[in-house]
Amino acid sequence: MSAAAAPSRPGALVRAQKRLDGSALYIFTGLAVVYLLLPVFVIILFSFNDPAGKSNFVWQGFTLEYWMDPLGVPGLANAVFLSLLIAFVSTIVATILGTLIGLALVRYEFSLRGATNALIFIPMATPEIVLGASLLTMFVSIGGPPFFPLSPVTILIAHIMFNISYVVVTVRARLTGFPRHLEEASMDLGATEWTTFWKVTFPLILPGILAAALLSFALSLDDFIITLFNAGSVLTFPLYINSAFRVRFPPEVNVLATAILLVSVVLMLTGTLWGARGRRRSST
Repeated sequence: MSAAAAPSRPGALVRAQKRLDGSALYIFTGLAVVYLLLPVFVIILFSFNDPAGKSNFVWQGFTLEYWMDPLGVPGLANAVFLSLLIAFVSTIVATILGTLIGLALVRYEFSLRGATNALIFIPMATPEIVLGASLLTMFVSIGGPPFFPLSPVTILIAHIMFNISYVVVTVRARLTGFPRHLEEASMDLGATEWTTFWKVTFPLILPGILAAALLSFALSLDDFIITLFNAGSVLTFPLYINSAFRVRFPPEVNVLATAILLVSVVLMLTGTLWGARGRRRSST
């Protein structure tokens, strides 16, 4: 009896090993997702907290009070508005310039193409603290206060600079494998290069451009280190959080962070669906 049961034991071990191997990927993936999203869940949870003191670090009770007036803290509304304005303007400028640079690098041959490709990656590879200090040195060396004071303009220039690299990389990825025969067919049918660009090329690369714009907006809104070096006395939303953390951490910060997160998720899903639609269109 024991001799008959012995051969079945290795088979059971093999089956158990296969089941474990098959589920290991899902287990590790789930743990990684929980690890990444746990701080986000904490932010959302504590946006409904009713703290007893100045700090919003211990759960006291559920309330919707701070969702009713998320900009009630003095100075918070100005910081949020300034961050959104800088992010919007820098995104527009960086997206236009980055898209043109990406098109030039992919479509045209010129003498400095290799050097331009290498220089594009420098802002992405350089540590932010080095980049922020370098920009501060540049702004001070070309005039400095009072001729060129640190202000929202210097923040805007810095954000446009590092956003361009991300736009170029994203747009270039979209242009890789672009169906050039559609452009050739358009011009064979009598369309000019300008008409072909707006009627054929631009709609097909638009999902990539939108993805680059969303990435630029998120990076600009989130940036702290480079902004800290080039803001002077100006407070953006990240700088306001840093300064408030030393004295008082209001729940309104969590409320606004949650609202921005929800908007970002909606925009991300919209961009993903748009990109999938564009890929289906280009494949047909």
